[in-house]
Amino acid sequence: RGVELKHGRISMLGVVGYLTTYAGVRLPGLEDVPAGWAAWGALPQEVAGQFVATLIFMEIANRDQTGGKAEFEGDFRNGFIDFGWDKQSDAWKLKKRRIELNNGRAAQMGILGLMFHDALGNVSDILP
Repeated sequence: RGVELKHGRISMLGVVGYLTTYAGVRLPGLEDVPAGWAAWGALPQEVAGQFVATLIFMEIANRDQTGGKAEFEGDFRNGFIDFGWDKQSDAWKLKKRRIELNNGRAAQMGILGLMFHDALGNVSDILP
């Protein structure tokens, strides 16, 4: 379940990022970078290196930062941020976890679809 949660969370970020850059939003200094897979070839090597280093750092830092306090696999609250989670009933928590899992599954299919249509060159046919 933990791997599925992680892939779902990454896919949700990927879909939002793809749609944001497709809409024309760019970080300062990267205004000329195209959206989609074409961005990889247009990124400066320093940015790509920073991206890879960030991925490695995040993977190492989030191995098990809960200190055994995790309520479930994928719970990275670390006893610090709660937002009222601990005050909720077990049924409510289970419902929210199922919602996150299903949204992650949908995002995984969504990002795969966007990648496929980007490779075919017809993303403009499916997005406004």
